[in-house]
Amino acid sequence: QVQLVESGGGLVQAGGSLRLSCAASGSIFSTNAMGWYRQAPGKQREFIARITSGGFTNYADSVLGRFTISRDNAKTAVNLQMNSLKPEDTGVYYCAALNRGTYSPKIWGQGTQVTVSS
Repeated sequence: QVQLVESGGGLVQAGGSLRLSCAASGSIFSTNAMGWYRQAPGKQREFIARITSGGFTNYADSVLGRFTISRDNAKTAVNLQMNSLKPEDTGVYYCAALNRGTYSPKIWGQGTQVTVSS
C-alpha cells in the first residue's frame, strides 16, 4: 500500500524560505509523476507543481520562479523548495502521487501546514 508522508511545514516571515519533503512508500514513486498542492483557508485545493518520473517539471504561475520541485530517487522522496514566500502562500500543502497520463491526483498525503506572516 502506498503511503505519502509530508514534513517541513512551519511558520516563516514573508521573504523567507521553507523546504517541504514527501516520503513515499511503495512502487508508485518510480513509475508515476508526483505533485504538490495547497489549500488556503476557505479556498479550494490548487495545483502548485509536479515532476514526472523522468524529471520534467511544471509549476503554477503563482509560484513560478520561487518554488522548485525535485525528486530524490534514492530516498523515494519529492521535495518542494519554497523561496521568497508571501503571506498568500499560507495554507496546507499536500503531496500527491499522480495518475499516469492525466496527472490527476491518485493518492494524497496527510498535509503539512505552512504559515507565512507579513
